[in-house]
Amino acid sequence: MPATPMTSGSPAGAPPSFTPYQRFATGMLTLLQFAVILDFMIMSPLGAMIMPAMSMSAQQFGMVVSAYAFSAGISGLLTAGFADRFDRKRLLLFFYTGFLLGTLWCGLASSYEMLLVARVVTGLFGGVIGSIVMAITADLFPPALRGRVMGLLQGGFAASQVLGLPFGLFLASRWSWHAPFLALVVLGVIAGGVIAVGMKPVNAHLAAGRADGVARHLRHTLSQPRHWMAFAVTALLTTGGFMLMPFASAFVVHNVGVSLDHLPAVYLATGIFTLIVSPMIGRLSDRLGPMPVFYTGCVITVVTVLYYTHLGPSSLALLIVVNVVMFAGIFSRIIPWQAMVSGIPAPEQRGAFSAINSAMQQLAGGVASLVAGHIVTIGENGQVHDFPHVGYVVCGSTLVAAALMRRVARVRAPVH
Repeated sequence: MPATPMTSGSPAGAPPSFTPYQRFATGMLTLLQFAVILDFMIMSPLGAMIMPAMSMSAQQFGMVVSAYAFSAGISGLLTAGFADRFDRKRLLLFFYTGFLLGTLWCGLASSYEMLLVARVVTGLFGGVIGSIVMAITADLFPPALRGRVMGLLQGGFAASQVLGLPFGLFLASRWSWHAPFLALVVLGVIAGGVIAVGMKPVNAHLAAGRADGVARHLRHTLSQPRHWMAFAVTALLTTGGFMLMPFASAFVVHNVGVSLDHLPAVYLATGIFTLIVSPMIGRLSDRLGPMPVFYTGCVITVVTVLYYTHLGPSSLALLIVVNVVMFAGIFSRIIPWQAMVSGIPAPEQRGAFSAINSAMQQLAGGVASLVAGHIVTIGENGQVHDFPHVGYVVCGSTLVAAALMRRVARVRAPVH
């Protein structure tokens, strides 16, 4: 039977509550997000190990990071035309299987070239998963619940820091940088099995499907001006993470002076804080509306990014405080934006829109990683030079996104 959005009864004036299946679906999708996000996130802290192990330059490591993004972006564009023509659960499992195979290849890579190709393959499949998750979320949850759901899904990001990154760094330091990828494959197989068995078909959108062919459906989705403004905001918000993360571990170790052994503590503290704060941001977004939360996040992001990228030798405690506040700002932008953008397309265009939006995100991230790799240089002692210039670009993209956000709010169609 077609999966339909479900809500349980709530007292008049009170926000709607989750049904048991909605809670189960949120948990499954969060588990999936944990695996996919960790695959990308682990590259940053492992950079301090991978670059010397494979004699990589900053430009080469930036290429490894951006290879995932570029291939994910291309894959998103290629799949957009038929993303609304299938049961979203089946589409999700297909791409998730390819993602796990690519991750296994990363764990077996023995050279820069092999790792580069492995990241391309992983991106081709993994880059589409996020868009399918967003489409499923919009199909299963009404607008009044989406802020909370996005906050919980972003908990997958936080969990990857609380559990995944410290454990991954432990495996890497005990064995080699290959170990976290192999462990991720094992985790991913478990998550995929849970989704295959427990998730109902997500195919209600097929009842309202269009008779258009693939090319026409894609053109129809791209012909909406409000869609393009949304794509632009997504691309600008992506710039920050993709510019800062690839060289964050090298910057923290060699510029700030935090030892490699203490690096897991930074990610652990940041992840715990984010895990607690993300659901709160989602609730605030539902209660106050996405705009006030988004603009507050932009202010926090600009201030903390400027401070963070200018850090010199500092204590571990100061670094942790700056890191957690910076991530609070970043998530205060992302969560309300995701809740808002999920309601922009019509249901029969949701898969195509989400795929293109994800593609724009990944392509923008790939460009950002390449630009960051050409802005910074790695000194003989491992120090990252010109990192403040990366911060200026991130702040500039945040301000432009804030200006565009108001225009999107004015022209977007009624929320579905």
